[in-house]
Amino acid sequence: MKRSIAVAARSTIGAKGVMAATGVVLLLFVIGHMVGNLQVFAGPEKLNAYAAFLQGLGPALWVIRLVLLACLVLHVWAAVVVTRRSREARPVPYALKVDRVTSYAARTMIWSGVLVLAFVVYHLLHFTVGAYDPAEVYGALDAAGRHDVYSMVIEGFRHVPTTIAYVIAQVILCLHIQHGASSMVQTLGMRTKDCATRTDWIGPGLAALLLIGNLSMPLAIVTGFIGGETSTGLPAQLTLPSGD
Repeated sequence: MKRSIAVAARSTIGAKGVMAATGVVLLLFVIGHMVGNLQVFAGPEKLNAYAAFLQGLGPALWVIRLVLLACLVLHVWAAVVVTRRSREARPVPYALKVDRVTSYAARTMIWSGVLVLAFVVYHLLHFTVGAYDPAEVYGALDAAGRHDVYSMVIEGFRHVPTTIAYVIAQVILCLHIQHGASSMVQTLGMRTKDCATRTDWIGPGLAALLLIGNLSMPLAIVTGFIGGETSTGLPAQLTLPSGD
C-alpha cells in the first residue's frame, strides 16, 4: 500500500497533485501573512498586538511552522519531479524549436520558484531571526513590553536596498503565483468548459491583489506616508548604503 502511494506520488500526475495541494496551503499562508502585515497602516498598537497574539500561540505556532515547512519541501520536491519527468519525456531536442504560446510566468516557473525560496530565507533572517537587521532595532520592546515589530518593519524598509530587494522579490513571487494558481485550479479539476472564462482570472487576480498589498507597505514607508515616528521614538530617516 505504502509502495503504491509512493510510486503514484512520483508520477507526473501524482507530483502535480502534491504540488497543487501544497500550493493551496502556501498560498493561503501568503494571503494571511499579507493581511496581518497590512496592520502596519493601523499603527504600532495594532501590529504589535497582532505579533504578540501570534507569539502567544506557543506550541501551536510551531505546529503551523512545521506544517508550512513540510508543504514547502514537498512543493519543491514535486516541482523537481515534474520538471525532470518533462525533460525525460523528450530526451532528444527538437530539430526546429518553435515556442508555444505561453506566458513569461509559465516559462520561468522553476527559476521564479528558486528565487522565491532564496527570498524566504533572506526574509526569515531579516524579520524572524534578526541575523540581518540594517536598522539594529530587532528585539526592541514597545511601551507595553511587547516585541516592537512595528519599529522593526518601519526601520527595515527605510533601508533602501532592503526595500528594493523586497519589491523585486514580490514581483517574482506574484509572477510565480499568477501561473501557479492557474495551474492549481486546473490540476484540482476546478476548471471546466462552463467556468473556464471565470477561473482563468483566479491566478492573475490573486497575483495582482498580493502584489498591490505587499508593495503598499514598503512603498508607503520609504516615501514617508507612514512611520513618521516609530513606536520607539526613532525619527524618520532613510538609510542608504554607506559605501564602505
